[in-house]
Amino acid sequence: MKSITIQQPGTLVIEDRPQCKPQSGEVRIRVASAGICGSDVHIYRGHNPFAKYPRVIGHEFFGHIDAVGEGVDASRIGERVVGDPVVSCGTCYPCAVGRPNVCAELQVIGVHRDGGFSEFVTLPAKNAHVVPDSIPDNEATMVEPFTIAANICSQMHPGPLDTALVYGAGPMGLTTIQALRGVYGVKEIIVVDRIDERLAMAKANGADRVINNAHLCLKTELEALNIRPTLIVDAACHPSILPEAISLASPAARIGIMGFSADPCVLSQQAITSKELTIYSSRLNSNRFPQVISWMAEQKIQPEKLITHQFPYTQVLEAMNIFEKDQKQCCKVLLKF
Repeated sequence: MKSITIQQPGTLVIEDRPQCKPQSGEVRIRVASAGICGSDVHIYRGHNPFAKYPRVIGHEFFGHIDAVGEGVDASRIGERVVGDPVVSCGTCYPCAVGRPNVCAELQVIGVHRDGGFSEFVTLPAKNAHVVPDSIPDNEATMVEPFTIAANICSQMHPGPLDTALVYGAGPMGLTTIQALRGVYGVKEIIVVDRIDERLAMAKANGADRVINNAHLCLKTELEALNIRPTLIVDAACHPSILPEAISLASPAARIGIMGFSADPCVLSQQAITSKELTIYSSRLNSNRFPQVISWMAEQKIQPEKLITHQFPYTQVLEAMNIFEKDQKQCCKVLLKF
């Protein structure tokens, strides 16, 4: 089978590998399409501390089950499925309290074990979620990115009383905007980014107001509008954001952090406790695939709006280069197998 492998940081090859076989309790998926994520680029560049090399990357993938391992009903062969990349032990404390995404023995497909940038991929049968025929293939490939938004929203409980501020109009920010608008019906969504074209995408995906903080002071703009956000989502993940979000937030607001930054930031305990703020962090997803598939089936979200480019998998280097460098026009890039 053909697989896209990062042999070491900076070295990507499309290579022939032996056909993978599902182990007990697993299924094998013949991959139809896969999405490129920023973390795939980070593994390629050697900036992901969790990755082991060589590694077949890719954790956003859709296809059809074509083989099953021992203990899995053969009737599953032929199912249209998306793969949840979170592989957990099921017995540790995080798993016991419904948070397998931070399992003590966590394995992420495409990071710790080989992923979906391949003609075939194996994974636990419970991680392969059936997609109804009403959801087109390309949109099905987008389920995993929306589970990231679903995970942070499940913690923050957005609602119609909320004025939301979203930092960052990249893929994470845009999926969150769609969820806040189409699923949770928040009162108002303000989006801040430094790229005008990304802000135009935010408007197209449900934002009410956009602010370019490369040219304007966010605090001054919000004060002029008499806006105190009650729900703030950091989908840009720069260390300067959290202190600013704390200062901008309404009393009793919730703040959600969606990504990783190893750089430190300085926080004021008084600024947090005086307004009784709640700060959430979110990693991957905790069994959110059925929820997002339901959103898509009910047309509460529009994943097709985020797909800007498609390439055959043989052009993966060109696809990753566009994803990494064209932040003005590119959002989600799909590889076709």
